[in-house]
Amino acid sequence: MTTIDYQARRGELQTYFDRTAVDAWARLTSTAPVSRIRATVRAGRDSMRSTLLGFLPDDLGRARLLDAGCGTGALTLEAAHRGADVLAVDLSQTLVDLARQRLSGQLRAGSIDFRVGDMFDPGLGTFTHVVAMDSLIHYRTEDVVRVLAGFAGRTERSIVFTFAPKTPALALMWAVGRLFPRSDRAPALEPISESSLRARLAAEPALSGWRIGRTRRITSGFYKSQAMELVRL
Repeated sequence: MTTIDYQARRGELQTYFDRTAVDAWARLTSTAPVSRIRATVRAGRDSMRSTLLGFLPDDLGRARLLDAGCGTGALTLEAAHRGADVLAVDLSQTLVDLARQRLSGQLRAGSIDFRVGDMFDPGLGTFTHVVAMDSLIHYRTEDVVRVLAGFAGRTERSIVFTFAPKTPALALMWAVGRLFPRSDRAPALEPISESSLRARLAAEPALSGWRIGRTRRITSGFYKSQAMELVRL
């Protein structure tokens, strides 16, 4: 993963969530009425959030958890309710501000630390678990593996994350999306072959002390994402 590639894609995502799609994203992650298409995406995201949380222990007391790409904080809140001390980081100031507003007063002081910044920053410290829900789906396979390898060096027990599975349906959606004016597009997904991802994870030296655990694909209308678990041996 080159610094230029990573920073360029990071800048696209920051612009999209801070400026282009902030109102739509706020509605999507709330209980407000949305279109039928966005309702399927909301349902898919709810199912994926439950899946990732299901990969974690029911009791997260004394655990320090990184919510890498926390968005508006729904997963952050549920993890904190289970007892985790959550460091919730997102590159979008707008989304972090919205998350703070929504979660204000719901938890004991100190159980959530919201920050604006790069989820890959080693200065964030070490964690018991790392969760990255739909925050790696815009990066290529080799970039995803290197981010996970970086997480592995700072994580004690497990990393749960999602990737965009390479399927004919997703490839068609990606192609159709490119027909829209650039100003109207969300940052492109990078569909990943599961077999290729598994092979690269197995070959990554920094992940030699880890194994692939559970995986589950969620499909709900226009939402298609796959959860995967890495567990320290």
